[in-house]
Amino acid sequence: MAESQERQGVQLTRALKSRHIFMLSLGGVIGTGLFMGSGVTINQGGPVGAVLAYLVAGLLMYLVMVCLGELSVEMPVSGSFQAHATRYIGPATGFMIGWVYWMSWATTVGLEFTAAGMLMTRWFPDIPIWYWSAFFVAVLFGLNALATRAFGEAEYWFSGIKVAAILIFIAVGLLVIFGGIPLSSGAPAPMMSNLIGDSLFPNGISAVFAVMMTVVYAFQGCEIMGVAAGETDQPEKSIPQAVRNVVFRVLIFYVLAIVVLSAIVPWQQAGLMESPFVQVFDMVGIPYAADLMNFVILTAILSVGNSGLYASTRILWAMSKTGMAPKSLSTLSSRGVPLRALSITLCFALISLLTSFIAADTLFMVLMAVSGMSGTVTWIVIALAQYRFRRAHLKAGGTVADLKYSAPLYPFIPLACIALCSSLFVFLAIDPTQRPSLYWGFGFIAICYAAYFLINRKRVAQVQVVGNPG
Repeated sequence: MAESQERQGVQLTRALKSRHIFMLSLGGVIGTGLFMGSGVTINQGGPVGAVLAYLVAGLLMYLVMVCLGELSVEMPVSGSFQAHATRYIGPATGFMIGWVYWMSWATTVGLEFTAAGMLMTRWFPDIPIWYWSAFFVAVLFGLNALATRAFGEAEYWFSGIKVAAILIFIAVGLLVIFGGIPLSSGAPAPMMSNLIGDSLFPNGISAVFAVMMTVVYAFQGCEIMGVAAGETDQPEKSIPQAVRNVVFRVLIFYVLAIVVLSAIVPWQQAGLMESPFVQVFDMVGIPYAADLMNFVILTAILSVGNSGLYASTRILWAMSKTGMAPKSLSTLSSRGVPLRALSITLCFALISLLTSFIAADTLFMVLMAVSGMSGTVTWIVIALAQYRFRRAHLKAGGTVADLKYSAPLYPFIPLACIALCSSLFVFLAIDPTQRPSLYWGFGFIAICYAAYFLINRKRVAQVQVVGNPG
């Protein structure tokens, strides 16, 4: 059945609208990194240091998004930056980034299932975690297997809940800061005393650099926009809108939320026991605060799992079309969904989940190291692909005016993006606790390059890569 569908030309359906792309990009960025990790960032980097770290990471995200926007409008394929890298950098790099990105997201998806199950025990303590994990596996598989439109709608509402929660938090927080809502302890309005009271950088400027990788990791996921370009009904319209809207709104949401958190919660207490968002709601005596935030964080986790399963499946499917993954994974269902690629991705996610219990100090550590580095490596590849694409376009006699969407300030933006992303690896090398992730991450990258040249090179050479340089 699947083979007959392939012969009949079943293709990925362009069912995603502008609102889906916008919320997909927004949802990929706003997750547990903000709801849970922001407290640790404030505690380690200090209040002003945390704000500065998020501003720098937001700038880096902007550089990546405009580069990806140009490539995705010019070449709107489901393989996204993997296909762009293959075309404009080389098939070896395309092979490497595809497998690194796929493994990273598949590993992350596996962890989300356990995290979601653990959150459910707050309300249903007598039901084992694995029951809930299995339930969420079925839900996310169903959303991704039904149709692209079903995935888009689910992610739209998942992201909508997160955005609404942040907006409510910012509004309540601002009232608390300036005395509009009193603290339950009876203490006076904090104003800006916690934000700038002790010192701009209480743990030193080096602490800001130390948390930079964590903050950048929180912004990674925005590149899913490019993966969805192949299933967008009007990519030349939807992609530029998503780039403009997502970057500035994410910056507003993140930076304002961090400013509010830093102003209300003393940096010494942030992130030590629970989500700083829950801390704020507890400080103002809002009833059921923990339950409300538990629900929001659950939504964030499901959103990440939903987006990650979608992105990794499409990357795997795209690689199978170009000889970089088994050809059998290129078949589509009658609804235009790559079910085989989806099933393999989900199986790997569950296997990676098992390694967290049976090989936590070996295989699981390697998987997590690769996952931690993959986002930054992906951003470097996106910027380099855009740089080489534009150079080839201009060399062939094209002009910037010919492009439906163009990244400004070429070549400064892609080169600045590559330099800033590369500098993050320096911070990893300096920090002895994070240095092993550098070894394992680059080690896996080297293995991918070796596998391409030793195993896949001849097979890939027989497959024509779609697209053109302009």
